[in-house]
Amino acid sequence: MARIMALGEIMLRLSPKGHRRFVQAGEFDVVYGGGEANVAVGLSNFGMDAGFVSKIPQHEIGQAAVNELRKNGVDTSRIIRGGARLGIYFLETGAAQRPSKVVYDRANSAFALAEPQEFDWDAVFDGCEWFHFSGITPALGKNAAQICKDACAAAKKKDITVSCDLNYRKNLWTLEEAGEMMKSLMPYVDVLIANQEQVKSLFGMEAASAEIKEPNVDYSGCQSLCVQLRKTWPQLDKIVLSLRGSVSGDDNYFGAAYDDGTGFVHSRNHLIHMVDRVGSGDAFSAGIIYAIMNGYPAQEAIEFAVASGVLKHSIEGDGSMESAEEVKALAGGDGSGKVQR
Repeated sequence: MARIMALGEIMLRLSPKGHRRFVQAGEFDVVYGGGEANVAVGLSNFGMDAGFVSKIPQHEIGQAAVNELRKNGVDTSRIIRGGARLGIYFLETGAAQRPSKVVYDRANSAFALAEPQEFDWDAVFDGCEWFHFSGITPALGKNAAQICKDACAAAKKKDITVSCDLNYRKNLWTLEEAGEMMKSLMPYVDVLIANQEQVKSLFGMEAASAEIKEPNVDYSGCQSLCVQLRKTWPQLDKIVLSLRGSVSGDDNYFGAAYDDGTGFVHSRNHLIHMVDRVGSGDAFSAGIIYAIMNGYPAQEAIEFAVASGVLKHSIEGDGSMESAEEVKALAGGDGSGKVQR
């Protein structure tokens, strides 16, 4: 069975071609993805043994989503089949000063209506070493929240490392709902992945600003947040905080800070030109999980995670299609983009 298991919902993504707006669209490109599924895909493409657990309809659209996971080497053996519909989201890709926009159509999806008793966590976690979830999953309703909590409790009973990407989505639930639920899940978490804004919004922890606007950035705000987080949840083993500075809808700065329990480090900052931003945070999560599981020292781990997120911006679709070798090259300083012959 998979060494790494991710729980969540995979969706059908429909996007107008190029940079067209929704109101201009006469046709849509089709992609399958979702926060946790994207992490499993990224890890599998790094050569890791990753699986995904969810509930997906038995019909052909559901099968197409399962096929996409299988195509990328993800173990789908623990996916439950059933329910009436696959969740959908529409993505309008921004440009220049116009931001990207997402519209969800995922209410009453197969996963959102799944019953907690449908999942056999002893079987799901057989042979598993790492469990990953995000704040998107418990946002999908009471059933999904209970499924997530059951999974976390079962993982801890088996001494499985649990990672969580806070991943707050304002279109899915309120800050108050998110804060209450994520606080209840935090005692299960060993590796927290977030950003300063999410930590402030959900947990009320203030820190100095560390928005990336130029090469030399003050990461002291991240360090102070790590101290506060550890005081509140002392079981936390590692804390990873990403930072993004927006130049425009096409160009961002991206970097991250990392407290591995023995010290605090941060990555160098990358100026990126975006082809597709969606899934870049998931690629970042896959990067840090890969680095931790492979015993990378702290500085190498955060550089690898950031490089993974940076490269995803250059790839269309939700999933990260880069290899570990490509990420290592960028993490090591080879960001020229020159043709490789």
